[in-house]
Amino acid sequence: MPSDLAIAPLATRRRPRAAHVLGQNAGLILAALILLAAIIGFAAMFWVQQDRLPGNFEITSTVNNTMPLALAAIGQTIVVLTRGIDLSVGGVIDLTNALAAIWLTGGVLHMIGVSIAIVLIGAAAGLLNGLLVGLGRLQPIVVTLATLSIFQGLAIRVLPQPGGAVPDGYTDILVNPNQPTALIFLLVAIAGWMALRRSRLGVGIFAIGNDESSAVALGVNAMRSKIAAYMIGGALYAVAGLFLAANATAGDATTGDGYTLTSIVAVVLGGVNLFGGRGSAVGAICGAFITTMIVNILFFAHINPLYQSFYEGLFLVIAVVFGALIGRLVRRAR
Repeated sequence: MPSDLAIAPLATRRRPRAAHVLGQNAGLILAALILLAAIIGFAAMFWVQQDRLPGNFEITSTVNNTMPLALAAIGQTIVVLTRGIDLSVGGVIDLTNALAAIWLTGGVLHMIGVSIAIVLIGAAAGLLNGLLVGLGRLQPIVVTLATLSIFQGLAIRVLPQPGGAVPDGYTDILVNPNQPTALIFLLVAIAGWMALRRSRLGVGIFAIGNDESSAVALGVNAMRSKIAAYMIGGALYAVAGLFLAANATAGDATTGDGYTLTSIVAVVLGGVNLFGGRGSAVGAICGAFITTMIVNILFFAHINPLYQSFYEGLFLVIAVVFGALIGRLVRRAR
């Protein structure tokens, strides 16, 4: 039997390790708890009004409506990890959504080719942002605000009026209206995130977000990492535009405007540090679903749509403050 003296040092060693793990994942854990509370709240309100729990239709609609935001939030997360910000999200989604509505015609091979071309256009938009931020050393908020207007203008030029059409087969693949199969694409995105997180590029992105000078001293190419982060973000915004077009079965050159703010909201609710270096795409996905659930709850609470933004902002402030308090408690417990 081991003595108390032998056990005590072991317990002492374990506590800091547990506190460290908790501190590193506090944002993700908090996001998961908030999402669970939001789901329970929505289910309870749905039960009271409909006398049943949400079924396949409600679940599928929620997943399909959240997909564009979830993908945009992942892209925003990768940029924020570099201690940057991307305000051009809505413009890229506008442009790619408009292009999808007018280009997605023809056979399967044509639609695959168009989808790849649109994703590459999104990556090119991200490359422009990355070059201006990384090579030009300009402030991300100024650069992406300017390119937001550029991409929005291009989107209006491509599709002056809402219209176009997305083939039913394309819609069924991306956002099946009968089953929440779009979750498969989220699993693919999470797998891609895990691969990126463990890659040399991913390590560099986290490193420059924590301390760019130290990262450069250790051999990290900060400019290349920033450019790559914005390119990946742009590609993901383009995929979000494709999902948005598929869900609406048509295009609108202004429908992506709101995703600039909501992608940042999802990132914050997902526990991603806006000062860079800490966060997870999984948390951002949780934040995207939290945002959607808040809208659903406000709808079933019969809140006037004119006041929805107020309550969404209020909930965001509460979540941020609560998250900061949890973080301080965790750091004190170490």
